[in-house]
Amino acid sequence: MRIVIAGGHGQIALRLERLLAARGDEAAGIIRKPEQTDDLRELGAEPIVLDLESASVEEVAEVLKGADAAVFAAGAGPGSGVGRKDTVDRAAAVLFADAAVRAGVRRFVIVSSMGADAEHQGDEVFDVYLRAKGEADAYVRSLEALDWTILRPGQLTDEPGTGLVRLEARTGRGPIPRDDVAAVLAELVDTPATAGLTLELISGSVPVSVAVRSVAGN
Repeated sequence: MRIVIAGGHGQIALRLERLLAARGDEAAGIIRKPEQTDDLRELGAEPIVLDLESASVEEVAEVLKGADAAVFAAGAGPGSGVGRKDTVDRAAAVLFADAAVRAGVRRFVIVSSMGADAEHQGDEVFDVYLRAKGEADAYVRSLEALDWTILRPGQLTDEPGTGLVRLEARTGRGPIPRDDVAAVLAELVDTPATAGLTLELISGSVPVSVAVRSVAGN
């Protein structure tokens, strides 16, 4: 498979690229900074330098042509302000989804956030973030041309992954290592029977592959 990942230098994306390359898939990561290209190449991934905050749908569709799946793992990051929550967490996700439709890439996985809600109230930065993520999710759900899956991890940690998770429509809050988020994403892109599902993810007691298979087709 060829999988194109938006936010290719993000902490989850780098882990995902390593996993995909190790299993023989062709991983390509969209990055904003040319100086990040070597990091991706060292993982076995193809770097694509393109700024999703300024690119056109046509430009993004061009890099998605021929892909088997697209993963949106970009984020403005914890240090960013209100403006970039909209331009990255919402607008870039919408752009990437539109580009996938234009390029004919049906399989689409988006990394969202637990608590994401287009109707979320409040004016703090985190409120705006949850609203932006919720709006992006709602837009992706509206696109009949995509076989989408929305993944909403709990509190992200840098603890080593255990390979044991809880993946359900509703899990309740909890932590999840980024290693395990990447492992679940790698399984999801390869499991189209999870299309149409919005899934929450926290650490648990079920092996990743079993957890994904158990929700597939639900």
